[in-house]
Amino acid sequence: MHQILNDGSLYVDYGPGLEWLEAERLAGKERIHDYNATRPGESARREQLLTEILGSVGPGAWIEPPLHASYGTHVHVGADFYANFGLTLVDDAEVRIGDRVMIAPHVTISTAGHPVHPASRTGGTQFSRPVTIGDDVWIGAGVVILPGVTIGAGSVVGAGSVVTRDVPPMVVAVGSPCRVLRTVTEADRTPGGPVVGGHP
Repeated sequence: MHQILNDGSLYVDYGPGLEWLEAERLAGKERIHDYNATRPGESARREQLLTEILGSVGPGAWIEPPLHASYGTHVHVGADFYANFGLTLVDDAEVRIGDRVMIAPHVTISTAGHPVHPASRTGGTQFSRPVTIGDDVWIGAGVVILPGVTIGAGSVVGAGSVVTRDVPPMVVAVGSPCRVLRTVTEADRTPGGPVVGGHP
């Protein structure tokens, strides 16, 4: 695994002298291709491939194909993690996901971005910042999580949200840009409240 830049400094990730980095990305995509090509009944093979694709995998973790990632090796998921189909991980920097996290369909977690000014984007210049998701988080369908974001333990991010800044623990946050709607309370133990996340 290459030395990744987590501090937001600008860099390029391809070109002369960086062929090894391009090869690392290609190797990751080959492993992910194999994962996505598994048959529905090949649970054991999927579990084995996940340990080869991701940097670390907790017990009971499961990702429904198709999965997409830049590398895969920069992603660390905890125990009993579940992601529904269409998860996209732009893991140029580290993605750390805690235990019992649920991710609904078609979620994108991106650690990489590009400068706003076009002159600073010349040659594909980019920056990367890590993303951290705490234990017991539920990410709704179609959510986009941008570089540098931390989502606190126990929080819910509503479907379709674009998360541009940190979300504190034990809140419901929704919207584009995502904002805290309310805290999670004891009343939320009872089913029947408003649906914010979509099925994981």
